[in-house]
Amino acid sequence: MPLDHAPRAHDFPRRNRLISGLAAGVVVVEAARRSGSLITSRMALEQGREVFAVPGSPLDPRAEGSNGLLKQGATLVTGAEDVIDVLGPIFGRPPERLAEEAPPDRLQPSAAELDPAERGHIVELLGPTPVSIDDLVRLSGQSPSLVRTVLLELEIAGRLQRHGGGLVSAA
Repeated sequence: MPLDHAPRAHDFPRRNRLISGLAAGVVVVEAARRSGSLITSRMALEQGREVFAVPGSPLDPRAEGSNGLLKQGATLVTGAEDVIDVLGPIFGRPPERLAEEAPPDRLQPSAAELDPAERGHIVELLGPTPVSIDDLVRLSGQSPSLVRTVLLELEIAGRLQRHGGGLVSAA
């Protein structure tokens, strides 16, 4: 819109579609049942972006929308680490974060060093039905960073489809 254009309610969804399209993910901190934030999160899902939500009191009407997103599979956010854990493989994690995860003598092997059988086990856990990355970590017995690295390799190879709320499936 031109700089002197007055904001109008019907302009916000178009603006928010651009914002969600430029972002890797959308974090909904607070949203009522009928909220522009929910429109933006729906657009983000349509664009293949991650949707995160901060939980709120079930008694607070301003949290109905964000709590509803969590019920629908949005990634729960209680701190910045939750967003970094999901988006980190896309942008690369800061070195400080890797140092916090485990002492140098106890770091997990890289995805390249992963035993082919273990890598195959992660791939076998994927199917046409979306599954959460947390479940893949739990079922595979591997570290979250290692599972996310394998998933990123599969995505680059066109063998993985990402869904909102931290869900993935075989492509």
